[in-house]
Amino acid sequence: MKSIAQKKAETAAVKRLREQHQLPQADELVNRILAQDRTALSQAITLAESSSVEHAALALEIIKKCLPHSGRSFRIGITGVPGVGKSTFIESFGTHLTSIGKHVAVLAVDPSSPLSGGSILGDKTRMEKLSLDANAFIRPSPTSQSLGGVTKSTRQNIALCEAAGFDIIIVETVGVGQSETAVHGMTDFFLLLMLAGAGDQLQGIKRGIMEMADGIIITKADGDNEKNAAKAKAEYFSALHLYPPKPSGWQPKVEVTSALYNKGVAETWKLVCDHEQWMKERGFFEVHRKAQELEWVREAVSNEVVQRFFSRQEVADELKRAQKELASGKLSGFEAIQSLYRFI
Repeated sequence: MKSIAQKKAETAAVKRLREQHQLPQADELVNRILAQDRTALSQAITLAESSSVEHAALALEIIKKCLPHSGRSFRIGITGVPGVGKSTFIESFGTHLTSIGKHVAVLAVDPSSPLSGGSILGDKTRMEKLSLDANAFIRPSPTSQSLGGVTKSTRQNIALCEAAGFDIIIVETVGVGQSETAVHGMTDFFLLLMLAGAGDQLQGIKRGIMEMADGIIITKADGDNEKNAAKAKAEYFSALHLYPPKPSGWQPKVEVTSALYNKGVAETWKLVCDHEQWMKERGFFEVHRKAQELEWVREAVSNEVVQRFFSRQEVADELKRAQKELASGKLSGFEAIQSLYRFI
């Protein structure tokens, strides 16, 4: 736990930053967020994603004040391999939702380079039409090497977007690593996008992803690919029946879409609504939300413990010493681990 002196030092640091860089007051930003000010929402998300201790302290204050106004959205996780057309589908899907009166926030996770740490952050360019929609908000965020392809602040960003009045939150993943598991644990409906006409439809599909999916969408079902899409739909539908039933009894559905021609988008939304109704009528919606909260607690505590552990000077010194001895061959990896265990 942080000492009183540390907390006072952080508070003083935040005050200095406010004076030097004109950081907004927490109450000011929160009031603007609740008034659906997009600029304020972007600023709060930037603070939440910052690696600065001072920014994190301010972000924490903002999130605490926003939490009572969150939790009233429907959260949709969307994943799929690169090239499946996630951004194109999300733009078409999001535009459909805004056309029926929904306010849509898209948290598009952008892959970071493991070498430079930089990211493309091109989702606003790829979703040009949706980014100009008055009822939509798109926020691309770099993974910054976060495990699972989602940023460590994604859950906080969801809460901030909900406080800003968005009733549909879409979380897009990079579709690699453990991103599917991470996003499944923070959304109400998990949508898997798949391509048709790309060889054996079921080959290489991880069992875990198929089991987590609440719905599967075959994308790019237009032109010469329509027959392939229809075939893929039948194959996936048959494959889904081979997996154990979900605790709620929900049977995942398969749809075909063409975002280019706006085909199947309305049907996808109906699928989402049918799932929501099914879950709420049987009491599973709230159970799932409570599980999400518990996972958030575990994740946040785990991240904080790791951060505090490696920020200790004695740990940093021991790690530096271990690295040198590992490089020279004087120490094995196992011995290095044991040497760090002394500080737990």
